Amino acid sequence: MNILILGGTGRVGAKIVTHALHDSHHVTLLVRTPEKVQINHENLTIIQGNVLNKDAILRSLHGINVVISALNTDGTTTLSECMPFIIEAMEKEGIKRIITIGTAGILQSRVSPNLLRYQSSESKQKSTRAAEEHHKVYDMLKQSKLEWTIVCPTYLPDGERLGKYRTDSNFLPEGGVKISVPDTAEFAYSQIKSSDYIKMRVGIAY
Repeated sequence: MNILILGGTGRVGAKIVTHALHDSHHVTLLVRTPEKVQINHENLTIIQGNVLNKDAILRSLHGINVVISALNTDGTTTLSECMPFIIEAMEKEGIKRIITIGTAGILQSRVSPNLLRYQSSESKQKSTRAAEEHHKVYDMLKQSKLEWTIVCPTYLPDGERLGKYRTDSNFLPEGGVKISVPDTAEFAYSQIKSSDYIKMRVGIAY
C-alpha cells in the first residue's frame, strides 16, 4: 500500500512508520522539518510542508491508498484547522480510508451516556482543551464521506509493547487506565487491514 502518515515524527507516529516500512509498504511523510526524521529507507518519501497548507496536503496525497494521522494538539489549534483540508483533499483524490489518533476524552461517557468522557465526571483531566480539539475533528469526520476510525488511547506512557490490550467501540474498555505508545501504534497500524471499526471511535486500554 501507499500510506501517508501525518505526525510521523511524534511518539506514536514514528512507531507507525516503522511498522509500515517493516511490512514493505510505501510510506510518505509530510513534515515541517525533514531533519527530524531518523529513518532512511528506500520505501520512504519525505515531503517538506505544513499540514496547514492546502497545496502541501494535496501534493502529499497523490497515489495514496490510506491516510494515518498521528498529529497531536501540542497546545495549538493546528489539528482542527488542518482536518478540513485533509478531508477535502482526500475526497477530491478519491481516497476513502483515514485512521487518526484521538483521545479517550472523546469516547462516550459510561456515567452520562449523552456526554463524551471529557464533558462528564468520568474524566480526571483538569484541562479539556486537547479533547475539545479532538472533538472538532471527530465532528468533521462524522460529516465526511470518508471511512474513518479514531483510535482513542487513555493515559499514554512510552512503555513497552505488550501486544495484549482491550478495545471497545465508542467507549473506553471498563476500568482501563493506560496503554503504551507502542501498543497504541501497533493497533492503529493494524486498522489499515481491518474494517471492524469503520466510522467509529475505538477506546484502547490494558
